[in-house]
Amino acid sequence: MVHVGTGYDVHAFAEGRKLILGGVEIPCTRGLDGHSDADVLMHALCDAVLGALGEVDIGHFFPNTDPRWKGAPSKVFLAEASRQALQRSGKIVNVDATIIAQEPKIYPFISQMKINIAEALGVTVNRVGVKATTNELMGFIGRGEGIAAIAVASVELPD
Repeated sequence: MVHVGTGYDVHAFAEGRKLILGGVEIPCTRGLDGHSDADVLMHALCDAVLGALGEVDIGHFFPNTDPRWKGAPSKVFLAEASRQALQRSGKIVNVDATIIAQEPKIYPFISQMKINIAEALGVTVNRVGVKATTNELMGFIGRGEGIAAIAVASVELPD
């Protein structure tokens, strides 16, 4: 049976940090604020996979109060979500995500993001979708205050 989960994450911009999305460092004057590398794309995907498994969210597995995760690459979190699926004899069918950012332009980096995500999940790149859009200058994203990501994952699990 195929189970579906969704994920959402948002982080505010912060000075003096690198901008990491989908495991790719993107040239930008600001990065995202967070305990780990603040990769909203990987965080949303992680929650989507965990949701398909009927699990709690990323914060329960990797709390921001735990110093082990300070500055950690979010690829570690996504790989753990994949491990959780395998532990249940599950198979990730596919994932799809959208990054919502007014700036910077994301498209040139999507191919590498898909490769990084596929590696973390242990799937082929054709099972990973990544898109980007703006917020049409509306709200906190439109004002350039942060970036959000939404994701969906389908995981085949035994009955």
